[in-house]
Parts: sequence; C-alpha cells; structure tokens
Amino acid sequence: MDFSIAPSTLKRIQRFDKLGREHMRPLGLEADRLGRPTPPEHPYFEKLVAMGFGRTRYRGPTASKGKKKTVVDSQQKKADEKKIGRSRTSLLVSEQMSYWDRGVSVSGPGPGLGEGAIISMGTEEQKERYLSPFIELDKPRWGAFAMTEPAAGSDVAGIQTRAVKDGNDWILIGNKSFSGNSSRADFILVWATVDTKLGRDGHRAFIVERGFPGLQDFHIEKKMGLKAYESTSFRLEECRVPGENLLGGESYYETRQGFKGAMATFNATRPLIAAMAVGIGRSALDESLAFARENQMFDDPRVRDRLERVARKMRMARLLCLKAAWLTDHQLPNIVEASMSKAFAPTAAFEAASLGMELLGLAGARGEHIVEKLFRDVKAMDIVEGTGQIQRIAMARKLVNLPNK
Repeated sequence: MDFSIAPSTLKRIQRFDKLGREHMRPLGLEADRLGRPTPPEHPYFEKLVAMGFGRTRYRGPTASKGKKKTVVDSQQKKADEKKIGRSRTSLLVSEQMSYWDRGVSVSGPGPGLGEGAIISMGTEEQKERYLSPFIELDKPRWGAFAMTEPAAGSDVAGIQTRAVKDGNDWILIGNKSFSGNSSRADFILVWATVDTKLGRDGHRAFIVERGFPGLQDFHIEKKMGLKAYESTSFRLEECRVPGENLLGGESYYETRQGFKGAMATFNATRPLIAAMAVGIGRSALDESLAFARENQMFDDPRVRDRLERVARKMRMARLLCLKAAWLTDHQLPNIVEASMSKAFAPTAAFEAASLGMELLGLAGARGEHIVEKLFRDVKAMDIVEGTGQIQRIAMARKLVNLPNK
C-alpha cells in the first residue's frame, strides 16, 4: 500500500492552509459566537466557486453509440485513469480543511453526500439533470442528503418516511432531521420506505427538488458545536415527486439494491468523516502544545507523556483512514476498515481536545481559547454517519462471520 502524498495533493493542501488561516477559522469563530450557520449569500462561498471548489465528480453524459468521442472526452478519460488516488486525496484535503474549521468546511457549495449515490445508483438522465449544474458552477449551489429521522438515527433500516405510489408519481410522507445544508439545496436525496415491514428491502431514494409541494417546515437545529453549517430538520407533507425522480428507476429496486447503495455510500464517506476528526484532533493538539510551551509545562513528565500519547493516536487514526481510502481507490471491500477508522479517529480526537481542556484549566472553562470550541466541535464526529457503537457492532459481526444486515 502506498500512502505517499503526491506533489499535486501537497499543493492543494497548501492552498487550503492559506484559505483556512485567512477565511475558514475566522468564519468558524464568528459562527460559533453568533450561534448560526454562515449565510448562503456570504462572499466566502462566491470565493470558493471562483477558486474551483464545489464541483462534481460527474463529467457529463457519455457519448452516444456510433458518435465519435470529442477531444474533451478523450482528455477526461485519460485524466480519470490517473485518479487512482482520488479517495486518498479527498481524505487528506478534508482532514486539512477540518484542521481549520470542520463546520465551515462542510458548509461549502457542492452536490453533497447525495452525489455518490446519484453517480452509483442514478439513471443517466438523473445524473445529467442534477449533477451537470455542478460541473462548472455559475454560482454557489448545494445538494443535500436526508436519511436520518427523529426515530431512526443509527438504525437507518427503521426509517418511517413513507413512499406511496400514485399513478406515475410518488407521495412522500414523513419527517427528516439533521440533514446538512438542505434548506439551501437545489435538491435533496430523500430516503423513504414503501413498506416498513420489508425493512431494508422497502427502501427507496427520491430526488426531491426545492419547491416541490409538501416539502416544508425547514428548521435549522441549534447545536453544541460545528455551528458554521446547518443541520436541518424538515417535513414531507404529502410531497408529490414525479416517477422519474425515483433514484435508479423501478428496475434498480427489483434487485433489492436500495439499502446496499446507501451503505456503499457510507463505506466510502466514513473514512472522510474519520479524517475530519483527525483534522480537529491535530488542531487541538497543536493548540495544546503551544499553550503548554507558553506556560512552561514541558518540564512535567506527565504532560509530555500525555501529549505524546495523543500524537501517537492521531498518527494511528490517520493511517487507518488512509488504508480504508486506499481500498476504496482500488475498488476493494472496506467495510471493516471504514468502520475501524470511524470508530477510532473521533475518540482519539476527543482525547486530544480533552487533554487541551485540562491543560488550559480555567481559561478553557471560560471559553477563552479555541481549544474549548474544538472540544465542542469534535464530539459530533463520533455520531455523524454512524456512531462508534454501530461501527463496533459492524466490525464484531464481521469478526464472527455474521452478515451485516
């Protein structure tokens, strides 16, 4: 396995260092102080678009049979062939962005978590319609993903949002919660069930556009940390969705691939979430080291020992993330490695932030130092996209050769 960082990736990380220092950290501190997400009309998002961020991996419809491929198609194919390390590159960039502010990093424009599912499960028409606007952004745009419900978080198989067929359309009825950036999104990929008794086999995904009748009651939740991006709850009140917006079409679900498609998306993104935790943990460690140095704490062997312990765990966490991403890049199964990185990295990062709070003492308790913010921010990383407990269940079932349902 090759975990070396390509020169092009190093250059991207350096770009994010400048962006992080000048924009992301100040915006994160501002959002934390004001207790609200960065507004979608903020100039920062225009700056991201101008810098080329927020684009999709989708490269447009394939050439029709019998038609000669364009030069652009050929060039893109060659470029795609060179992107064997794409997951590792995304992982390292996500880690560095989260070093500066994880809330700001996930507030940026882009197709969001639903992109992977649309690319892997969607019809060509759905990919073209909903992802093409993100190939070359004309303005900040967002896409969103909605799986979690008030009574279905870790056990997503228990979702209650109903999908009822009505002629050529579908009627969606239910509630969704903690959906990132959904109130500002052009579309939301909503998961529902045709029959709760079918469990995972009843799952369907629908692309719900902003403005569809019945998509309503958006409410941005107040959070302890990560305040720079919105976690939104909303209601589907007999929301009518055209039949062509059923992700993948009817034939896709006849093979009972719906839930597997969602889990494949999570297996690819969980290492990214773990890497984000590593970024927060590294930031907490660096700030703690600076505070300890300024206050002559390095003479205490207990302080040195605990700082070294945290640094060692952060390095271990990063290696776990890189292995899971390497497997994704090579299209190899990574369910154990993805769960392992997600289970380990947030707890290691939380230990880093906790140690920082102990070293700060009263300064941390008064909220006078960025470590206190990082301490609040990092807690969510053990929850989003599958709690640590759920990851350990998945790993344990694999260990004893039980299927992961």
